[in-house]
Amino acid sequence: MATVCWPYFDPEYENFSNRMNPPRVSVDNASCHNCTLIKVDSVNKPGILLEVVQILTDLDFIITKAYISSDGGWFMDVFHVTDQQGKKITDSKTVDFIEKALGPKSQSTEGVKNWPSKRVGVHSVGDHTAVELIGRDRPGLLSEISAVLANLHFNVVAAEVWTHNQRIACVLYVNDTTNRAVDDPNRLSLMEEQLNNILRGCEDGEKIARTSFSMGFTHMDRRLHQMLFADRDYENSGVTTDADSAPSLKPKITVDRCEEKGYSVVSVRCKDRAKLMFDIVCTLTDMQYVVFHATVSSEGPYASQEYFIRHMDGCTLDTEGEKERVIKCIEAAIRRRISEGVSLELCAKDRVGLLSEVTRILRENGLTVCRAGVSTRGEQALNVFYVRDASGNPVDMKTVEALRKEIGKTMMVDVKRVPSNSKEPENKGWAKTSFFFGNLLERFLT
Repeated sequence: MATVCWPYFDPEYENFSNRMNPPRVSVDNASCHNCTLIKVDSVNKPGILLEVVQILTDLDFIITKAYISSDGGWFMDVFHVTDQQGKKITDSKTVDFIEKALGPKSQSTEGVKNWPSKRVGVHSVGDHTAVELIGRDRPGLLSEISAVLANLHFNVVAAEVWTHNQRIACVLYVNDTTNRAVDDPNRLSLMEEQLNNILRGCEDGEKIARTSFSMGFTHMDRRLHQMLFADRDYENSGVTTDADSAPSLKPKITVDRCEEKGYSVVSVRCKDRAKLMFDIVCTLTDMQYVVFHATVSSEGPYASQEYFIRHMDGCTLDTEGEKERVIKCIEAAIRRRISEGVSLELCAKDRVGLLSEVTRILRENGLTVCRAGVSTRGEQALNVFYVRDASGNPVDMKTVEALRKEIGKTMMVDVKRVPSNSKEPENKGWAKTSFFFGNLLERFLT
């Protein structure tokens, strides 16, 4: 790897710069006729790009274009965004929140530190205990996991489940029948033992399955990326379903070198979708790469993104092995969130065992869950499942209709086809049932 010399910045000078030059945020609805421009100017710091993109993503904004520049110790971003319906962000309370969340820490800290949005806590967060699971995926596994939790009288109040390359990663928030976090070491130990038995029961010996209680405060989606990255799911790039193997769905990723400025240039072109920029920036950040410049744009159903990067140690990517690893990791990050076929949105009164009941019915009807989101608002449980048949193929709609009639007796059910080339969020219902963002905005507005 070629080494590039970086200028030295005195730490005290950097703190002084932050005090003298606090972040400036503007929300501009006048410059562009079809989108809102969000501009962020700030002293540069490690991870600031991911922090900004994460906030915009959690607000369910669609980023249609972005221009990033962070050379010389200063960070300047311009994001072109719309809401889920493709309209400008005009609500005054939402605009006020954006300015506070992205602005000076003196204004934004209170709102952000209480933000429960997709965070994983140290053993327990508030009234929820956070549990992480990773292992080999197989049909019915989520049903078995939720059955164990129900039998032990744990209620799942929020969860995110991803599957990729025959691996499954889950982050679940659970509490007991009194709606409090579980801190009894005996109960937690029993839960861990039983979940590990299920996960290890389908292992092939090549990778380790495990259940653990989360450490640190990490955004839930980022934590799922980290878990699958650590699990090296990107190494099985040849394992895909029939739907994923279409040439038009395969991301085109290249790594070149900008000799003049001493950057490596990562170019990505693929089907556009919600949260695409977050997934790529998250992966580059966790791989210890720094983004100095970037351009992001959408062209019809496709997205083009270009990142000028160096490793944190100042080196560029010069060997074929380094380039290949970056390409594989970004491709894996893109594919982890892709869901095509059918989504089931379910709404019912929350109770212990509800998730177990629903996943059991899905399993009995020959359906396997490739991704899921579980959330709770008040007394209502709001769940979204992306499903295929047990062989990984698209679901027969006759099966879906029979399922809807069976589940519909006790809860509201909405069935949607997930398009393969939509620029809109993966599922509009997902955002409407977002437990995390809903709590965030409610706290701010009150």
